[in-house]
Amino acid sequence: MTTPTRGSYWITTFGCQMNKADSERMAGILEGMGYKPGSGEHSADLVLYNTCTIRDNAEQKVYSYLGRQAQRKRTNPHLTLVVAGCVAQQEGESLLRRVPELDLVMGPQHANRLETLLEQVASGQQVVATGEHHILEDITTARRESTVCAWVNVIYGCNERCTYCVVPSVRGKEQSRSPAAIRLEMEELAQRGFKEITLLGQNIDAYGRDLPGITPEGRRQHTLTDLLHQVHDVAGIERIRFATSHPRYFTERLIEACAQLPKLCEHFHIPFQSGDDDVLKAMARGYTVERYRRILERIRERMPDAAISADVIVAFPGESDGQYRRTLALIEEIGFDQVNTAAYSPRPGTPAADWPDQLSEAVKVERLQEINALVERTARRRSERYRGRTEQVLVEGGNPRDPSQRMGRTRTNRLTFFPDPAPSPSPGELASGGIQPGDLVNVRIEEVRAFSLTGVVVR
Repeated sequence: MTTPTRGSYWITTFGCQMNKADSERMAGILEGMGYKPGSGEHSADLVLYNTCTIRDNAEQKVYSYLGRQAQRKRTNPHLTLVVAGCVAQQEGESLLRRVPELDLVMGPQHANRLETLLEQVASGQQVVATGEHHILEDITTARRESTVCAWVNVIYGCNERCTYCVVPSVRGKEQSRSPAAIRLEMEELAQRGFKEITLLGQNIDAYGRDLPGITPEGRRQHTLTDLLHQVHDVAGIERIRFATSHPRYFTERLIEACAQLPKLCEHFHIPFQSGDDDVLKAMARGYTVERYRRILERIRERMPDAAISADVIVAFPGESDGQYRRTLALIEEIGFDQVNTAAYSPRPGTPAADWPDQLSEAVKVERLQEINALVERTARRRSERYRGRTEQVLVEGGNPRDPSQRMGRTRTNRLTFFPDPAPSPSPGELASGGIQPGDLVNVRIEEVRAFSLTGVVVR
């Protein structure tokens, strides 16, 4: 049976990797319904904003985009306007009062129900789907943005209660997928030619603690470590990564698995959020700076060249200058390859948002500027180790800024550019051979920058 053509769609994604993965799933559902990718958000027949509420500026940007689309819908009533993701979950029906032109408001747990919800919209309803919902397994219809690297969700939701974070209330309780379903999805991706998989979870180290089963040794039968062993041998997959980790649950056993399993990349994203124990306690993070330091020391003992990236928040309520300076000192000491920085942003419904000792915007801006400069200096120093080395790079495609170059990533996740060594075709001839997306090539690094490298292919 031929799928009817329904017009064009456009998805704008804000926020984290989980949102990007959700957008790919929803794009796959829309194309299965007969929609075609549009050329722009201001001409598409269906516009979907997959939203983030981690920071206030991301949330305000969504409202700015929505205002333009609401104005467009007043002259084009056939436009379908959807808000998905965390702002949708947080605001619910109040979004409809603020933007009455909306057709569908849906939280992240409902991404797989998009077709059913749009059928309700087609029947004339204005739909809000934000209730707690068991996430379905059928995510193999995702429209992947890459042909080489793919996200695979392994656990949804989060049970942590960090005092600054809205994620548990908008993404719901932890729901782990079964190892069999995860492996099946990876096998299907391998058959389609994908070479690299990133296993995703808001708190991926919590994987499996909601699944039944205890081993004869008395530990949980399903952990992230067990999952890595179970999916490592999927034929065709060359590299495996995972994110995002929580220091409270990062175990010695997990470090050993990463050191022993050759497809596991030497790149770890482990947020630390603050370099001060009292601030970490106020954040309810559940670990100390010394605990975090020991994890990284052990990783580097077993994998000396491992890249470490992290997240940090500055200007948390009550953070003194001395406490902030301890965060700077930790970044200097550890030598991170990359740190995602943010000034504290009060989020509705979180404990820290109501605390009286909020810091001024001026302090937030000053601290963020200083720490960003430090992060770049540290990353640049870390990049120096690549100079003159030959690195294995997984080719992801062409450099969008320079058609003569290819780009890809090292195992340690450094973005790397290099010229395609294939000879240029003669006038009137088509290029043949050359390096293709999905190829693994050896690149001798000749130029280093804070967050990227440039080199030449060596045979």
